[in-house]
Amino acid sequence: MKKITLLLAGFILAFAPVKADEGMWLPMFVKRLNYVDMQKQGLQLTPEEIYSVNNSSLKDAIVRLGRGFCTGEIISDQGLMLTNHHCGFGVIQENSTEENNYLDNGFWAMKKSDELPAGFSVSFLVRMEDVSEAVNAELNEEMTLEERNKAIKMISDSLEKEAKGDTEYDVEVKSFYDGNEFYLFVYETFPDVRLVGAPPSSIGKFGGDTDNWMWPRHTGDFTLFRVYADKDNKPAAYSEDNKPYTPKHSLPVSLKGVKEGDFSMIFGYPGSTDRYLTSAGIKYELETRQPSYVKLRRQVLDIYEQEMAKSDKVRLQYASKHASISNYWKYFKGQSAGLKRLKVYDKKKATEDQLAAWIAKDEARKELYAGVLEGFETGYANMTEVNKIAIYLNEAIFRTEAVRYSRQFSSLKKLLEGDDEEATKAEIEKLTSGLDAHYKDYSKVIDQQVFAAMLQAYHEDIDASNQPEAIKSMISKYKGDYKKLAADAFAKTIFADKEKTAAFLEKPSAKKIDKDPIYMVMKEVFNHYMDNVRPTIIAENEGLSRSKRLFAKGLREMNSDKVYAPDANSTMRFTYGQIKEYYPRDAVKYDLVTTAEGILEKEDATNHEFVVPEKLKTLIQNKDYGQYADENGDLIVNFISNNDITGGNSGSPMINGNGELIGTAFDGNWEAMSGDIAFETELQRTIGVDIRYTLFIIDKYAGAGHLIEEMNLVK
Repeated sequence: MKKITLLLAGFILAFAPVKADEGMWLPMFVKRLNYVDMQKQGLQLTPEEIYSVNNSSLKDAIVRLGRGFCTGEIISDQGLMLTNHHCGFGVIQENSTEENNYLDNGFWAMKKSDELPAGFSVSFLVRMEDVSEAVNAELNEEMTLEERNKAIKMISDSLEKEAKGDTEYDVEVKSFYDGNEFYLFVYETFPDVRLVGAPPSSIGKFGGDTDNWMWPRHTGDFTLFRVYADKDNKPAAYSEDNKPYTPKHSLPVSLKGVKEGDFSMIFGYPGSTDRYLTSAGIKYELETRQPSYVKLRRQVLDIYEQEMAKSDKVRLQYASKHASISNYWKYFKGQSAGLKRLKVYDKKKATEDQLAAWIAKDEARKELYAGVLEGFETGYANMTEVNKIAIYLNEAIFRTEAVRYSRQFSSLKKLLEGDDEEATKAEIEKLTSGLDAHYKDYSKVIDQQVFAAMLQAYHEDIDASNQPEAIKSMISKYKGDYKKLAADAFAKTIFADKEKTAAFLEKPSAKKIDKDPIYMVMKEVFNHYMDNVRPTIIAENEGLSRSKRLFAKGLREMNSDKVYAPDANSTMRFTYGQIKEYYPRDAVKYDLVTTAEGILEKEDATNHEFVVPEKLKTLIQNKDYGQYADENGDLIVNFISNNDITGGNSGSPMINGNGELIGTAFDGNWEAMSGDIAFETELQRTIGVDIRYTLFIIDKYAGAGHLIEEMNLVK
């Protein structure tokens, strides 16, 4: 999955049977889930082998990338880590040049000294703890949202400090069920991570945007990294003296493959779902938020693609940016279609009607839940326009890289207007040191076009009463000629040219920053948002926050015999289900696996998304699969399960009933794009890379058999 806050309900209540294919569960509660049901489906592990604080368990092989943009798994006792190609895409792109084009040609470190710094950290979960009682003791329903948030922060800071003690651990308290429950998480974070191996994009991204979110897939979406530690196996900044990390647990790698009905469990860090969104929220998504994202991102993608097609240099520079924007452009497009097709609004409304009837039956409930459902209607209605402005600020105004970059100079401007010479010098040095990194992957030609298109979209789509006068005057001066406006602004600005920025930093002045046309656009739009829009959002969030919290509370009380799955919030979860085919529409059946033969069937040398490397083509034509073929002599590429995942789960391990790695999750399916809001039991599928295809590419295609030797293969 690419993509991106409610928790397990009813742990104090009786547990009812749950569908195995829905739910993102906290592993600390694995004993309290329907463990017998998991065993019936094929689980052979004990709860302690899944999650344990004192002993080695599955959780110790699972890592969070950065703050949760993806998941990885440790697959050797030398800290070798597997995740998705699209999770490592930025690292591969940053290290690619026209001379060493790792995006097109792949990268393989044949010895550890060849491994490249990744530039992100990974975190292992040490433990999690329920602190709901301690936090809720400081809260009451009479508090304002500001008072409530202040109290939560105060007690959370205290709990985090106590849990951290004199360790180097990272600790955080997270809210669940929109503020009904709270859990504390302790992590050990390793900053030294290095790129080990990545297939070419023609394998790792085979199918591109066309196949994204679609089944059947034939994509080798994987990348290998390695975690390093100091001589004591503790976290340490990058150093040539560091050693490969020795993990508490690494996943055995299965060569046995999958079949219909096999048990499948996924561990990872799902980012966010919103399955308690109400009908009013669905209306806002369909009418305002998602159409805005789809429109603006499509315009930017068109500009990117036009210019990327002209130059290999630009294609490499913008590959990662394009992939990031494109993924969620298609996601929102598909989600809107799914919400409508599956009539999610009607389903949500029916649930709300049931809750309203339940509330009406009891005087105490009527008092506690007064105005909760109405609060959604008024809150979303009052926030539609201001939220749209917030979207356009980020997706239109700040989509122009020069505009976003100019904001970094606000602190310097303030310092230049003061008399703190030491702080001013330090700020100048910081900005100067970042010049190479900023401009390495920057195209003024692209950015100028994006500026013209996005400023036009902002001016035409946002009500005139909610636009700064200076912006309206500027557009009026150019009589709506956005291309001419952009050309003039980019000719004058110091924020779209490395030499100009460097020259300015040699002789900086507050006046020059303030008069810069790009900085002026940033300042006017951002300040207008902060002064006139954000206060409304804060005010309306007061009522919406209460409605969300009490809606979750009421739903759980009304259905006290039901276990509600938690919404994702970038904390460790596991899901369980089965390897399972599905029927997307009438008279159509999708099988549960794809084979390497399908790669050749999709091959199209005229389309960069479906180019097949010559060596891979030869291997497939000769059926030279080695030990990675299945019992029929076929090479399985991808497979599907009914596991429940979302953005952040990209790279998560797919594990069989014995705790062995069978694949790597990387996508969901088009027919269930509404799943982050309403899980569709019959349609929802996770798409994974079969681990045997991953091993085949590493071994037979890349010739990096030394990496295979690190792993514990199970036949």
